[in-house]
Amino acid sequence: MDKLETYRSIIKRIVEHHAQYKPSHGCIEPMALCDTVDDQYLLIDVGWDNTGRVHAVVFHLHIRDGKIWIEWDGTEQSIAQELLDAGVPKEDIVLAFYRPEKRSVIDLAMA
Repeated sequence: MDKLETYRSIIKRIVEHHAQYKPSHGCIEPMALCDTVDDQYLLIDVGWDNTGRVHAVVFHLHIRDGKIWIEWDGTEQSIAQELLDAGVPKEDIVLAFYRPEKRSVIDLAMA
C-alpha cells in the first residue's frame, strides 16, 4: 500500500472510531465525512441540545502534499498523537490551526 492509501486508511479508522461515541447531552449525532477524492476528513456533531441547534466540527483532517494537515482539533485527546500512535511520522503531520510562524515551536511538520 502506498503512503497516500496508508494515510487514508489510518484517518478513516480514526474518524470512524470517534464517530462511535455519541455526546452525552442532547439529541446529537456524530457525522463522519470521508472524502477520498479531495482527501478531506471530518467529524461533525449535528442535532439539538438545551441551548439550541448543534452543528459543530469536532475535527477536520486534510491530506495535502503528502502530509496530513490537522485543520481543526476539538477533541479532548490529540488527533496528532493518534496519528503518531498509528505510525505517521511527525514530519508528515501539520497543525494547520496554528499560524505558520508559530509552528516552529512545535515538534511536528511546519508545512
